[in-house]
This record gives sequence, structure tokens and C-alpha cells, in this order.
Amino acid sequence: MSVKQKKLILALAIVFAVNIFIIALAQSAAADLYKKGSTGDVVAEVQRRLKNWGYYFGVVDGVYGSKTEEAVRYFQRRNGLSADGQVGNKTLAALGIDPVSGTADRGQSGDKYLLARLISAEARGEPYIGQVAVGAVVLNRVEHPSFPNTISAVIYQPGAFSCLDDGQFDQPISESAYRAAQEAIDGSDPSAGAIYYFNPATATSAWIWSRPLIVQIGNHRFCS
Repeated sequence: MSVKQKKLILALAIVFAVNIFIIALAQSAAADLYKKGSTGDVVAEVQRRLKNWGYYFGVVDGVYGSKTEEAVRYFQRRNGLSADGQVGNKTLAALGIDPVSGTADRGQSGDKYLLARLISAEARGEPYIGQVAVGAVVLNRVEHPSFPNTISAVIYQPGAFSCLDDGQFDQPISESAYRAAQEAIDGSDPSAGAIYYFNPATATSAWIWSRPLIVQIGNHRFCS
């Protein structure tokens, strides 16, 4: 066998190996797709996170049924993903679940994620202390008898936050918002107990101006 023939055989072998590798990757990606009929621990974690964040109201049983599919579609629409009702790599990542191993990243809590998303949408241009204060307002509402008693319910309460209606809630989350969310969860409250805040330059409600001012941080007035 000539040297030229050996090189040709080697080249063909390399091409064959590359093709096999690509096929294996495609099969691996397909294996990470969870949809109606899927079962297991990852499905249960998907349900658990969607339930914690106010998207899913069924039983966390690890069975991907119609209610789970509907909740996934809702989450996908809210987070700028293709709303196909199936949990692929992008949706897994958005849920805080490792899309490579399929295991849940339990370091990212549902409450922290939701709170960070709200802070980023409402206060990404504000001083860091103002971002913490916005997070604290949400937590103050959770403890207040006039508001729902969970972070997700407070955030998704109809008309509570304009960012859920104008598309800002679906934008990428800033790194500082994650830190601010954690600080607020840990008990920091620069708002001094406020349950409302607003930007005087953009507020259109006369009622909000009637709320007693506690403190102003950046562009936001924090009120009781």
C-alpha cells in the first residue's frame, strides 16, 4: 500500500469518526428533551420550580402531563423562549437545571431567581442599594396582610409591577440583581419597611403620590 493510499484511508477514518461524534452529540441533545409522557427526577424538579415560581399548580409527581406542559408554555412565554411546551436545553437552563447532566442546580432557588428577575426589570439602572430596596419591598409585601404571602404571588399579583406588562420582566437578568436579591432575602432593607415605590418622573397614578414617603433612593420614592 502506497503512502498516498494510507493517507486517504486515514482521512476517511477521521471523517467517519467526526460524523459518529456529531451523531452522538445529536442523540445526547435529544435525550435532554423532556415532554408530555416523560417521567423522572428531572421532571419532578421542573414541576417543583414552576410551582415555586407560580406557574404550576398541580402535583409534583415526576410525570409530565397536560398541566406540566401548560405550565412550561406559560414559563417559556414569560421568559422569551419558544413556547412549545417541551423542556429542552434552553428551558432547562432558564429553570436553573444543568442542561448537560440533566441534574438540578439546587444552588439557585426559585425565590431568588424570581426576585432577581423583578429587581433587574424594575431597577437595573438604579444604585445597588436601590436594587436591594426594591427586593425588600417585595419581601415586605409578603409579610403584610394586604398582600399575598409568597414571593411569586406578590410578583405576579395583577397590576402590581408594570415590568410584567411592558416586556422588561423577560429581559436578561443583571448580575447585580442576583446579589441584591440575595441581600434582600438575607434581611437587608434600605427601604425601611416600604411596601410601595415609584419613579416620580414616570408615575401616572395620582393615588401613589398619596402614600407617605419613607425614603428616596436614586429615582425611586419608597413609601408606606
